Amino acid sequence: MTSERLGQALVEEATKKSGLIWVRGAGAPAARALWHVWHEGAACVVGDGPGEQPLPGLTDGGTAEVTVRSKDKGGRLVSWTARVVELPSGSEQWEAAVGELKGKRLNAPDGEAMPARWARECRVVRLEPTGATAPLPDGSLAEAPLPTPVTTREPIPAGLPRLLFRKKRGRS
Repeated sequence: MTSERLGQALVEEATKKSGLIWVRGAGAPAARALWHVWHEGAACVVGDGPGEQPLPGLTDGGTAEVTVRSKDKGGRLVSWTARVVELPSGSEQWEAAVGELKGKRLNAPDGEAMPARWARECRVVRLEPTGATAPLPDGSLAEAPLPTPVTTREPIPAGLPRLLFRKKRGRS
């Protein structure tokens, strides 16, 4: 019971403090970085409209895997499973989530008209934690770069330091 509460607290605090979360929806090929806001126990995101972030694989009633990084070091803190809930445009929950989201949206092209555009053209989605957290992986999960002939490293030419560091003579 205590470990479950600690897991929930870690998910909430880490997600609140992180500017981006990495989300992989069901059927999506890879995780995608999304800006969000933590509101009433869930991460809320807006997207799938012109000029907004895409939300691939986030379908109402589905699940998603959310990975939260450390804001200062950038390392992975926690991965958790979320239930995806799409908020109906104009509902009380939608209005509350949009009120929080509009304060976090940077460089919006339409300013105060943004919520109306979101109602017409976008989706607002809540990612509600299910309580399941995934163990951190042993390795870095980084992929090796593809081999290419243009990345070979050769020694610098012998005369280059003389060209770069020679003293310039003043004109007389």
